[in-house]
Parts: sequence; structure tokens; C-alpha cells
Amino acid sequence: MDEAGLAQFSALLEDSTEDLYDNAPCGYLSTLMDGRIAKINTTLLDWLGYPRGLLVGRKRFSDLLTVGGRLYHETHFAPLLAMQGQVSGIALELKAADGARLPVLVTSQVKTGTDGQPLLIRTTIFDARDRRAYENELLRARKEAEQAHAEAEAARQIADAERSRLRQVLAVLQRSLLPPSLPRVPGAQAAAYYHTASADELGGDFYDLFALGGGRWGFFLGDVCGKGPEAASVTSLVRFTLHAACLHAPDPASALDLLNTVLYERYTGEDPRYCTVVAGTVTPRDSTFDVTLASGGHPPALVLRADGTAEQIHTPGGMLVGVMPRPHFTSATTTLHPGETLLLYTDGLTEARTKAGPRYSEDDLHAFAQSLAPAEAGQVVTALTGLLESFGDGLEDDTALLALGLPAAHTESDST
Repeated sequence: MDEAGLAQFSALLEDSTEDLYDNAPCGYLSTLMDGRIAKINTTLLDWLGYPRGLLVGRKRFSDLLTVGGRLYHETHFAPLLAMQGQVSGIALELKAADGARLPVLVTSQVKTGTDGQPLLIRTTIFDARDRRAYENELLRARKEAEQAHAEAEAARQIADAERSRLRQVLAVLQRSLLPPSLPRVPGAQAAAYYHTASADELGGDFYDLFALGGGRWGFFLGDVCGKGPEAASVTSLVRFTLHAACLHAPDPASALDLLNTVLYERYTGEDPRYCTVVAGTVTPRDSTFDVTLASGGHPPALVLRADGTAEQIHTPGGMLVGVMPRPHFTSATTTLHPGETLLLYTDGLTEARTKAGPRYSEDDLHAFAQSLAPAEAGQVVTALTGLLESFGDGLEDDTALLALGLPAAHTESDST
């Protein structure tokens, strides 16, 4: 720095004490012990808009405060200052000459004489308008966040309530697609179970068991492609059509032919609908039941034999129902002896993901059924229900189970 610069810098340092006090970047105020203003700097006068003569010797510091500020000054600020001799960083509001409010931070200290007696109070006042604006902005942002959270919570509660109502409606609709209970089949046992993979969607699985007359019984179990209302509509059509077809057709294969005709004619064009299904009849023969099955692209039925084995009943040539105008359905027959159970299921079971990773297969189910055999219908469905629960989230599709069998002892048993 050259000599001129040093001289200018030295001049700056030689500001008078009075100038430093009067034009400080903060307000200075000296009051007597009764609060009357004895001295006030220009900075504070400019903030408030008062002439010096109107304040010095005429007003008290508390006169410059708002009503709330005066109350706080009298009840907290002044007593604390008298007790401690100093109070720092108190937020107050001053009232300017034009009525405007000036947020400030106040620090006061009692000056004492050599004998320790208080002489006057020195007060430093900092402009807190920017800080107050910042705090107000924080409060506004907080209120907006709280409001947004409250609105989001209210929206979530409404959505949960709507979802609950929708689930109730879907549950009612789903039940309407299934028989309310299985009928009692003389000399046999029957059990069924329906697992819903998602409470938010209608599934397309279905089953039924009903009397055909003359001691004969009909049954079917199947799965309509897709989910939702459209699939439910098809499921309703399939169930009632197939029920009527089984009552009038001479055999299960003929009943599937009739169902195929209805589906193919009803759902043609850009939105074809089809299903897989296995239908059958049961005819009592002394201590046994003759079973006739026909399948349209459905997984094979299983028979748990009395000797501890499990047998798949294949129906070769079975095609998806509703895809072709003239499909070929064939029948297969078997006989149920005492202690043997026929099991029908949908592919939600054999396509579930296991905890180990791979999907549960028909071979896995065959081995599981063989480990149960011999077992009655209720025991089979109970064991499979536990198996389905063990899959957890791996069970991605609805699953229907229908079991029909003869008890080991030759006694008539109620359906379950």
C-alpha cells in the first residue's frame, strides 16, 4: 500500500467515538433505571422515524414496544435484567412512528457505579426484519408441508376406504361365480377350496358339483383366460352354460362341445375368449364310483389310490374351449374304490413360484399327492391349502381345488 493509501486507511481508523456510536449498524439506547430514554443513536431514530427531541427525556424504552412487547418487558424482561444485570438476544417488536412494527433482537446491560449501585441501562438493538422474514418463510413452508401431508393422508384414507369397498364388491362378485356350498353326495365325500391371489382383481377360476338325476352326479372345474370384469363375465357364462350342457348332453365330451360352440360364437373377432376345463360324471356302482372325464386343455386330474399311489388321468386330444370352431374332445374313465379320491385343480397351483425359485410343477404335485395317499377328500384339500399358503407371494394366480372320493369304510359321509 502506498503512502496515500496508508493515509486514507489511517483516517478511517480515526473516526470519532461519537460518530461510531451514532451511525453504528445497530441501534444503541441508554435509559435511566426507571426506563426513561437518556440517549439514543441516529441509526435507531432512523429505523423508528422519530425526532430525537420527542424521545430523549420524554419516553421510556417500554413506550417504544408494541402492547405485547410491553407486557413481556414488564413481566419478564425487566425483572430478569434487575436480577441478573444483563439480558441477551430477546426477540421483541418496536412500534415505529408510522405504526409499523419493527422486529428486533434486544440485549441490555446494567451499568453500575464504583459503589456497585445501578446507574443506567445500556441497550443494543439489532434489526431482525430479515430474520423474521426468514422465520416466517420457514413457518409458511412448514404449514404448507403439514397441509400437504394432511391432504395426502386424507386422500390415502379415502383411497383405502374406496379400495376396501371395492374389495367387498369384488368378494361378493367372486362368490357369486362359485357354488355357495357343495351338495351332499350319498356314499361319497366332496371338498373344495378357492384361493384368491389378489383381493383387487376378479379371478377366472370356477368349479361346480351337482346332481344329474338317477343317482348320477356331474362336476367340472376350469379357468377362464384373463382377469377382471371381462373374465368374470365369461366365467359366469361358462359356468351356467356348462351346468346346463351337462344336464342334457349324453357325456362330458358332448357337454364341452356345446360350451365350445357358445364361446366361439359369442367371442369372435378382436377379443377372443377361451377357457381350460375338465368336466365329468360320477355313477355309483355298489361300493365303487365310475368316473368319466373330458378335458379341454386342462391339467390332468389326479386319483389318490387306496394302495398309496397317485395316478394322473389323461384325456388325450383335449383342446382349449372356445378357440376352434370344431375341436375334438375325448373322454377317459376310471373307477374310484373305497379310500380313493379324485382331485381337480387349476394351474395357479402348478405355476406357483416356490421359495427355492423354480415353479411348482405337475410332477411336484403328483409326488405330493402320492405322499398323501390314501386320503379322503377333506384331508386332501386341507393339505393342499397348507401347500398354497407356503408359497406366499409366489402364488401369483387364483387357484381352485375340487376333490371327490369314497371313504375308506363303506359308510355314507356328509360333504365338507
